[in-house]
Amino acid sequence: MQLVIISGRSGSGKSIALQALEDLGYYAIDNLPAMLLGSLIDELREGERTNVAVSIDARNLPAALARLPQLLDELRARAIRFQIVYLTTDARILLERYSATRRRHPLTRATGMTLEEAIGKEEETLHEIRDIADLTIDTSRLSVHDLRRRITDQVARRKQDELTLTFESFGYKRGVPLDADLVFDVRCLPNPYWDPTLRQFTGRDADIIAFLASYPVVDEMLTDIRAWLERWLPVYQTSQRSYMTVAIGCTGGQHRSVYIVEQLARTIGEWTGDVQVRHRELGLNYAVNNDAVNNDAVNNDTTPNA
Repeated sequence: MQLVIISGRSGSGKSIALQALEDLGYYAIDNLPAMLLGSLIDELREGERTNVAVSIDARNLPAALARLPQLLDELRARAIRFQIVYLTTDARILLERYSATRRRHPLTRATGMTLEEAIGKEEETLHEIRDIADLTIDTSRLSVHDLRRRITDQVARRKQDELTLTFESFGYKRGVPLDADLVFDVRCLPNPYWDPTLRQFTGRDADIIAFLASYPVVDEMLTDIRAWLERWLPVYQTSQRSYMTVAIGCTGGQHRSVYIVEQLARTIGEWTGDVQVRHRELGLNYAVNNDAVNNDAVNNDTTPNA
């Protein structure tokens, strides 16, 4: 049996993630009381269900959430395999989403909290689940289609006991990705932005590649990051780590960080398992071991709102 537990902040896209798994054949249950998790597994095992997805979040009773780590330990003792996916979104974006849709936050209904207070309280309530999650996805700038694709690629199609490694480029001027495990800052490298003839290109284009490859310091940075990853990624993998997101940041997320991510993904992908590439500011997501590139740009008008 494959069990996926979806959790996270209200408005971050949990319903979309659950629906994506349901469309892939999972038996899906929204807002499951945590105390019923063991009983559900027993019932579905008798019915020979193989793929199950449940949503457990702040709508649970506080006492039930507090016992969730113990309940998960009981599942492990019974050799039931599961993964926890935690969805998060920047608080400012959540405020915008709730204001745009005029939906009520679950914690405002009975407590009398303001929306901003409820968003903060929910993150505090879910901190234990967030800390033990196998995969954290920042949906702040993901469209509905982007989120469904990531759930399909990183959760439903993931091979057991294999580290899923994601390289993500980003621009510091739009903030560090909330789901990054490791962050490398490459803003010290020569910046092609200051050459007006190069500004229009990205780190995937030949002109930028030639520009950055001409500087020894860029190769030195790339060599040092690659050496660190080659030394320590196997250690993360042997410690039962299922997912790892390595974020590379420059100022705008268009040139230097994109170039470094492309180079790392190509070389690291030769000896590790599943490698994914995300260029946040370019709106590109693809697997390094095939040529399928998704050119859908991020569209904030279709960001998850469930």
